[in-house]
Amino acid sequence: MKTSRKITLPALLLTFTLLISACGPLLDLYSASPLAQASALNASALNASATTAPASLAASEAPAASLPLSSASPDSLAALQATYEQVYQLVNPSVVNIQVEISSGQNSQMQPSTMNPFAVPDATREALGSGFVWDSRGHIVTNNHVVENASRILVTFADGTTVEAQLVGADPESDLAVIKVDESAVDLQPLTLVDSDQVKVGQLAIAIGNPYGLSGTMTEGIVSALSRSLPVSSSDGVERGTYTIPDVIQTNAAITPGNSGGVLVDVEGKVIGVTAAIRSSTDSNSGIGFVIPANIVNRVVPVLIDKGNYVHPRLGITATSLTYDLAEAANLDLNQRGVLVVNVTSGSPADRAGLRGSTIQASANGNATPTDGDIVTAIDGQPVKTFEDLTSYLFNSTEVGQTVELTVLRQGAQHTVQLTLSSSSSN
Repeated sequence: MKTSRKITLPALLLTFTLLISACGPLLDLYSASPLAQASALNASALNASATTAPASLAASEAPAASLPLSSASPDSLAALQATYEQVYQLVNPSVVNIQVEISSGQNSQMQPSTMNPFAVPDATREALGSGFVWDSRGHIVTNNHVVENASRILVTFADGTTVEAQLVGADPESDLAVIKVDESAVDLQPLTLVDSDQVKVGQLAIAIGNPYGLSGTMTEGIVSALSRSLPVSSSDGVERGTYTIPDVIQTNAAITPGNSGGVLVDVEGKVIGVTAAIRSSTDSNSGIGFVIPANIVNRVVPVLIDKGNYVHPRLGITATSLTYDLAEAANLDLNQRGVLVVNVTSGSPADRAGLRGSTIQASANGNATPTDGDIVTAIDGQPVKTFEDLTSYLFNSTEVGQTVELTVLRQGAQHTVQLTLSSSSSN
């Protein structure tokens, strides 16, 4: 959306393509999926996506509803429509369009398809993303990958006002960044964030952002899943590595290039999280979008405003969830779960504590797979069944300098390992 001595727990064995959905091309494109308006108030979930058409789109070209509405009462549909309208009126003034200039010669995460096709070779490139107003002091939250390596940042508000912004702080590991505009030059309307630990699968979710630069676009869907993990890399990943964001929220609300840094909100207009990436093979919405949860945003952003960077604790291992196939390949109990240590970074906390990576590979589903590394089954007494369990605990419950206790299965025997966490920028 590289191997490095500073790799911090990348998710392994991912077979799908995660496409960073931020920097869209400066093209006059319109792409919309039909609005699936099932009778939500009659117990049918809203499970498709819609994109607000630009004003120039003729009425005859507007996408038609993909499901019949006859099963819903007129009052129910009117109430649902009124809710969407109110959310848009509340949230849209707080969502901004971000235009980024990146001088040639700077590394960038932009894929070729997201570069400005009209840019002069070896000149400045342009890309688009989204953001939202954090406070009345001019701070705006977006994705790190939207503004990384930017030589100039322009922010356009819903009323058309465009101002220049300066980078305040960025954190590649959570893919969050804060920029700042002159608070006296614009009308700032901060948004409220929810407690994302209370978000439920199936609840209505609304995305607002700037797909392909189409400002003020709203799409709807549901929260599709929780507790996903999202691998991200900084553009200079050789220096800073690959990271995994825990507790990521999945949604089927349409997210496409240009949405990154925008918001996913609930029916009260409160921010569930920051739209960040999609799973797709075509650079377009596939109904699988990923959102950085509000609780991570609430944790990281104030530190970025105060200090400019966020220091993450780390173990210093590369690992993956122990699955049925991996357990079988390792001749373990097939019901054994935990996190299999694949590699241990030299000089890291894990290395100093004696954690062991895998040295033997066996065949699992026709693939050579590491099998003999330590298996982490608990941290500080909290069960660890998956890679996501471990990364979530480290992010949410630990800090640099803290000593944690790992319960480890090694060659069939259980061991307890204590180690002191270091920062993501040092061994």
